[in-house]
Amino acid sequence: MPFVSVNPATGRRLAVHRAHSRARVAAAVDRAQAAYLDWRGLTLARRARVIRAIARRLRAEQETLAQLLTAEVGKPIAQARAEVGKSAMVCDYYARHAARYLAPERPLGAPRGTRVVCEPLGLILAIMPWNFPFWQVFRAAAPALMAGNGFLLKPAPNTAGCALAIEKIFAEADAPRGLLTVLLAEVDAVPGLVADARIRGVTLTGSTRAGRSVAALAGAAMKPGVFELGGSDPYLVLHDADVAEAARICAHSRLINSGQSCIGAKRMIVVRSVLREFERELTARFAAARTGDPTDLATGVGPLARGDLRDTLHAQVRRSVARGAKLLLGGRPLPGPGNFYAPTVLTGVRPGMPAYDEELFGPVAAIIPVRDEAEALAVANDSSYGLGAAIFTRDRRRARRLAGQIEAGLVFVNDFVRSAPALPFGGVKQSGHGRELGAGGIRAFVNLKTLSGA
Repeated sequence: MPFVSVNPATGRRLAVHRAHSRARVAAAVDRAQAAYLDWRGLTLARRARVIRAIARRLRAEQETLAQLLTAEVGKPIAQARAEVGKSAMVCDYYARHAARYLAPERPLGAPRGTRVVCEPLGLILAIMPWNFPFWQVFRAAAPALMAGNGFLLKPAPNTAGCALAIEKIFAEADAPRGLLTVLLAEVDAVPGLVADARIRGVTLTGSTRAGRSVAALAGAAMKPGVFELGGSDPYLVLHDADVAEAARICAHSRLINSGQSCIGAKRMIVVRSVLREFERELTARFAAARTGDPTDLATGVGPLARGDLRDTLHAQVRRSVARGAKLLLGGRPLPGPGNFYAPTVLTGVRPGMPAYDEELFGPVAAIIPVRDEAEALAVANDSSYGLGAAIFTRDRRRARRLAGQIEAGLVFVNDFVRSAPALPFGGVKQSGHGRELGAGGIRAFVNLKTLSGA
């Protein structure tokens, strides 16, 4: 099947890219392997020069790339520009810090003359989603490449244009041909790619279902993997929170990328003593969010990326309301062209409802009332996911104590969960395993080799 890009704001077809044949995929892997064998022999300083050149090209082409991102995904243009800029930032970060992260170490208590060195593994297969088609690629590619690996990118079908633009950026930066190679491969090509002896690791950002499938393939082939999967992040609003500020932050987090973010504020767990105030404040924020043309700087909420995603979201909202959730705002697809969905606020959410049990990918807030802090913690952990979480309280000691008990990979206090180049990013439970970014991100795909007497 072809890779088809459709503008989700208008329904207009943007481009049709032919899927790569098996022969073309095989030739691409051959080319990537040749590039890797040369790249791994370069010094860190020479690798850094290439990665910095890529960052410069990203900044030079920021507006063009942002417009493409908005056209393919429907992301509001200001957020699209920020995503491209952040992608350049992560390149600069690893170009600057890779030497320190990869420096030889002498383990504590090790015999004299013993050290541990970091060596590249080989080609890394990256299976990437559509919601952040630049940032999610570069946060995996920049550390992997600085560690000396090669990078094979299999994008989502609806963001093939963004992936091919990344490949072009590498060429314009004079990166070795094939160092980052885009594979417009069908899903049925993935098992063969994972099994290929030249591919030494797998990184995937996507659904838990996709992650389980690919992780099983990687496990069977004895290959390391990093899996950043779904999330249903709890945001705890406690009795002593600044409620207006908590509502502002929750609304901002939930509406990033029109609600299509794995670390958005999915479950807002609110102590009953501040529930009504929070409902009023959050509903007002959602009502004020401007939904419409994502190329307009005034737009805060764009369309969902595909029509089937809107259908799934609406079905989840309808089932939640049918099972007793109260609809405070929205709850419907918007008429006219495009995959627009009204910003929606549900309250009275409880177990057995999709808004409680499942990940909702769109501009829908789920408010879960609780008696007190203890119940808030129990509800926060009552999920198969464990990616991010946030706590709103004026008591820093309480926040630290609760943060230590929440089952998540990231916990933010009085702020929204976000990724940054220096901070390890990843989850627990069904949100995946392994870490991107920070030291863990660059060491995810290296051979930690012990040398003794050398």
